[in-house]
Amino acid sequence: MDRLRAMELFLSISQTQSFSETARKFGISATAVSRMITEIEDDLKVKLLLRSTRQVVLTESGQAYARQLEGILWQVQELHSNVSAITTAPRGRLRVHSRTMFGLGVLPALVAGFRQSYPDISIELLVSEEPVDLRRNRIDIDFRISPPEEAGVKRRMLFHSERYLVASSAYLAGRPPLREPQDILQHDCLVYQLPGEEYTWRFRQAKETREIAFKPRLVCNNGIALLELARLGEGLVLLDDYTVHHDLRLGRLVRVMDDFRITNKGFDEGMYATILDTPIVPAKVRLFVDHVARHVAGDELRFTASSRSPGLV
Repeated sequence: MDRLRAMELFLSISQTQSFSETARKFGISATAVSRMITEIEDDLKVKLLLRSTRQVVLTESGQAYARQLEGILWQVQELHSNVSAITTAPRGRLRVHSRTMFGLGVLPALVAGFRQSYPDISIELLVSEEPVDLRRNRIDIDFRISPPEEAGVKRRMLFHSERYLVASSAYLAGRPPLREPQDILQHDCLVYQLPGEEYTWRFRQAKETREIAFKPRLVCNNGIALLELARLGEGLVLLDDYTVHHDLRLGRLVRVMDDFRITNKGFDEGMYATILDTPIVPAKVRLFVDHVARHVAGDELRFTASSRSPGLV
């Protein structure tokens, strides 16, 4: 029995619920497909499918087998592609996902520069605030602001960043001073949308951390919109330092309470290039991560990276 081909056939049947469609896909007869599935079941000594003239239904064991096969066969395919890529020029499609602020404000110019050096690599850039599953969503590189927690991935930290509490001079004029964490309760706070009903900002000074819960004036799921609202004088906004650097330098925004470290999540945030933990890193993935790192990695480069793209200015 060709075990690998039999696995591919079973996974196809689990997805199509059809022996005939799987047979057409692989260019063999439905009888041959049925025979190979029977051989798998005999080998495993378990029933994977319930067949009738009208439908094919996976048993509980079949469902578990199909879930595991999806990852195994994907790894086999990647291994073959990666080994082949060692002896050829980097080419193919590279799927990159990024959080919105980094994806709009930093990556476009870096993608353009990378494409000039590697024209045979086509890039699919996906920008959203939603978390992605690298394997299930077929993502090669995910740029995240927090370190990855799931198993089977590895990360490369590009830089640490802090959150700055900012507002326009027009908003701050004539309003109560901001000296202590509880002073934000007297201000209009604009926040990034997070799960749950309660919104809090955490303030750290020396070894003391205080958490202030408040009712926001406005909630938004997009950092670019929050940045623009801050420029328009709508209130206080908590944003990553590299995304507000130019506004602070140009005087469009003012940083407040700069003697505190402030966050709405954790204090270990920054930018992480996250990839699948595979025996061989594809050349196209390694080259792109190295390219981005050369332009943004480190404490100073992160402040100049966003000036290359128009998304944040």
